[in-house]
Amino acid sequence: MTTKFSQSVLTWFDKHGRKHLPWQQNITPYRVWLSEIMLQQTQVATVIPYFERFTQKFPTVHSLAAAPIDEVLHLWTGLGYYARARNLHRCAQTVVSQYGGEFPDSVEALSELTGIGRSTAGAIVSIAFQKRAAILDGNVKRVLARYSAIDGWPGQTDTLNQLWEIAEELTPKKRSNNYTQAMMDLGATICTRSRPKCEQCPLQTGCIAYAQGEQTRYPGKKPKKTLPEKSVQLLMLRNSNGEILLQQRPPQGIWGGLWSFPELAIDADAEVHAQDQFGKVINTEVWNSYRHTFSHYHLDITPVLIQLGKPAQGISSGGNHWYSLHAPEALGLAAPVKKLLEKLSQLDPRR
Repeated sequence: MTTKFSQSVLTWFDKHGRKHLPWQQNITPYRVWLSEIMLQQTQVATVIPYFERFTQKFPTVHSLAAAPIDEVLHLWTGLGYYARARNLHRCAQTVVSQYGGEFPDSVEALSELTGIGRSTAGAIVSIAFQKRAAILDGNVKRVLARYSAIDGWPGQTDTLNQLWEIAEELTPKKRSNNYTQAMMDLGATICTRSRPKCEQCPLQTGCIAYAQGEQTRYPGKKPKKTLPEKSVQLLMLRNSNGEILLQQRPPQGIWGGLWSFPELAIDADAEVHAQDQFGKVINTEVWNSYRHTFSHYHLDITPVLIQLGKPAQGISSGGNHWYSLHAPEALGLAAPVKKLLEKLSQLDPRR
């Protein structure tokens, strides 16, 4: 089965596989690693411009390792799951300090690095070093779960172990790099989550899910749980120069290390708080609330625009920063914060 499976996949790849993505050009371990981290939980079309900007600014692991974390987070703004960016930066520094800027070429050694799991390590080894290594990203899990009719949610240990066994067994010794890319392509373009194009699939004849007519049954769904809800006020404090006060968040947790607006409990008086903490308040404007959803909870945000008087000018230390709407700096911003700053810029009478 192993040889027939991989031959079918590779024959399909030669005719239909994607070969012109940015990270498929000038292949290096650094570029493969960067693309794999960016592609985690993010679609190819979204990643392409981020990858191109990133590699233009940081063409090597050395340049990334030497960069301030703020620059890295700034280029990551809007891509989400910001822990990936912090781990990316830390990993680059380790590769430079411990490996002289050369990525190790084994799954075991790569898996020891910050932010690199077994599947990402397998992709780097197979694509960049052209050595046999299995992968099991979300797309490949779906292909293999359907082909072998593996019940259960892949997030469960038993199911995941089953899928890894199959992935290891089916990965060929030759052309492992093309096979790895082909399996990701199959899942992304043919064996899709909701409307798989089975008539175009090279694995159709051996696919148990197709034979059963139950393609969307596999892989098993993640058990549903109700996400908790939280509410917060984001204080958009504007000084007499039209600058907006931003505060850097702690390194860990939601939006870790990014710059955001001061937060306040939803039931607190924003104007009184601003008067106490930041000086004279001239005007307060409460904007409509909206919801931002994280993977593990809903956050209901109420933006409050507060115009401060001149005494506010002195706030400049302790993680505080006055942000100019006219000359935006390269700061890491959470997506909701970036959108609110853009709206403030459009409303600014100085434009």
